[in-house]
Amino acid sequence: MTAVTTRRSPSAAGSHEFGWGFWLMCVATLFFLVPAFWVVLTALKTEGEYNAYPIVLWPAKFQWGNFVRAVTIVPYARYARNSVVLAGSTTLLNTITSAMGGFAFARHTVRGRNPLFILVLSLMMLPPMVTLVPQFILFSRLKMVGTYWPWILGGIAGSPFHIFLFRQYFSSIPRDLEDAAEVDGCGRFRIFWQIFLPMSGPVTATSAILNFQGIWGEWLRPILYLKDSNTTLAVRMASSYKDPAGNQLVTPLMAGICIYALPLILVFFVAQRHIIQGVVTSGLKG
Repeated sequence: MTAVTTRRSPSAAGSHEFGWGFWLMCVATLFFLVPAFWVVLTALKTEGEYNAYPIVLWPAKFQWGNFVRAVTIVPYARYARNSVVLAGSTTLLNTITSAMGGFAFARHTVRGRNPLFILVLSLMMLPPMVTLVPQFILFSRLKMVGTYWPWILGGIAGSPFHIFLFRQYFSSIPRDLEDAAEVDGCGRFRIFWQIFLPMSGPVTATSAILNFQGIWGEWLRPILYLKDSNTTLAVRMASSYKDPAGNQLVTPLMAGICIYALPLILVFFVAQRHIIQGVVTSGLKG
């Protein structure tokens, strides 16, 4: 009796690979790209084309001068520097302290470790708006309103989500490596700083990028805490693009938003491999 084997044609395999899930993902991607596409087109229009009815989808001539107006109407470099200083310092502190917290939960066996870790995870379910008013009252009484101290102290405290990421990653590292370091005379801090932290490159990159992105795009807390002299670019952009009559200048505002989002987009595309690898490897071991 002769065995009959069937071979799938390349076309059949290809049609199976690109199933309904793939096309659903493509539709979802286009859905999320439409607002970004509209922002770019609006940045290249005149104010008349933006206000026209029916809607003018494609500008008659690209208005590249809107990008020049975007950085001249607002002292763009000054407020961008404020945003970089605030986001950079907070990101550095938050990433390091979250890594230390994750290392402690992953590699230190002490009484009450698991209940304390559950308590830290429970903080992830607390909406930020619930703590906004109490935090403002606290920092106001401590005379820290108008400074970057609310972000610095938050960075020193770490983030529950990032502590979780580091804890999951550090738990996946073999115990033999830590034992060998202890035999060589390394203390706990030296093991963390010289062995575990350099090995956690993907998770560290993920934590740093997410931290920076969150602070860079934040609007509510800066408008509550900071003064005009040290506020962030996001706050300044939201209130400065107006003509002498007080009307909103939409096209230079959209151009400013494009410039504002460009660094985050570039960083994401450069580091997306590290982000994916960090999220995947952080779930190897519970």
